[in-house]
Amino acid sequence: MAGEIINRVANSKLVTFDLEDLYVPGKREVIDVSQWLEEGFLLRETRFRESLKNHDWSIYKDSYIALQCSTDAIIPAWAYMLVATHLQGISKKTFSGSLETLETILYTEQINNIDVSVYQNRPLIVKGCSNKPVPENAYLLLIEKLQPVVRSLMFGEACSSVPLYKKQSK
Repeated sequence: MAGEIINRVANSKLVTFDLEDLYVPGKREVIDVSQWLEEGFLLRETRFRESLKNHDWSIYKDSYIALQCSTDAIIPAWAYMLVATHLQGISKKTFSGSLETLETILYTEQINNIDVSVYQNRPLIVKGCSNKPVPENAYLLLIEKLQPVVRSLMFGEACSSVPLYKKQSK
């Protein structure tokens, strides 16, 4: 058929990688430790410990927690560690930092578990749009993991991709 439309993208060996597929489901929560500081800035150990002891930790059941301080207070490492002891066995994971840091760490764990052998010498396009939060660092970690094995890397959609890498012919 002379006028038949052929989908060359569907018939190609091009593999699409969607980082959104690695999204770890679950509730995310930010805990601001400044709520337990005097005037939001001063950590008095006795009061801090008492506040933590009286806090309802059950509200964080099965959540991913980002611990941070919204003020310019200097928080010693032990304070975050103490908060984490209260979340042990309640939250799924607890991290220090922003929600973006939390997402980066979760994606790092997922990317580290990718079996790269299925991408060996294949042209690969990393999908650019997603409906779930994908931190920029996840894209960089993915490139680091896949570039040594793929034939080529592109970013975007098959119809409008940006070439990133092409293996040199030997």
